[in-house]
Amino acid sequence: MQVKPAPVLLLPGWQNSGPQHWQSLWEREYGYLRVDQHDWMRPRRGDWIARLEEVLLEQPEPVILVAHSLGCHLVAAWAAHSGNKERVKAAMLVAPADVERDDMRSVFPSWSPVVTERLPFKSLLLGSQNDPFGANEYSQRLATAWGSAFVDCGHAGHINAESNVYTWPQGHALLQLLQQLPKPD
Repeated sequence: MQVKPAPVLLLPGWQNSGPQHWQSLWEREYGYLRVDQHDWMRPRRGDWIARLEEVLLEQPEPVILVAHSLGCHLVAAWAAHSGNKERVKAAMLVAPADVERDDMRSVFPSWSPVVTERLPFKSLLLGSQNDPFGANEYSQRLATAWGSAFVDCGHAGHINAESNVYTWPQGHALLQLLQQLPKPD
């Protein structure tokens, strides 16, 4: 029996994902839905959680979340507070930014402390060995805390448009694997 693919929600990070970012390319190519935030420049954790909750409640079936950078922290923070966790089938978490680094705390004051509770759904966390916004060891620690399988993407920078991954076929192949997982009980 073939598993029906779950709808995909894209969760960009700080400043949104530009037109050449793989999330934007996936949105155009595959029709995935971007969760737009009210303020991309001054992200407030509570506002972003409320917006994700609102969009999830509009979906007719459980979804797969595909998060980048600050979007990864959004997934963890939402999961720690929502009573609607069954609305998410799985999550792909890409290049989580270290929002507690000294140079980042003033930009993301409402995102500390970082939520480190185990996610209540299957997840993959993809990190890079040379991510300027979050060390590979940081990504590995988050993967352990969140109960995510960790995938080392090598030297891929922040896995964004500047990394020249374009439509990022390797990432999309991993998303397709997540799509085939049965819905958790």
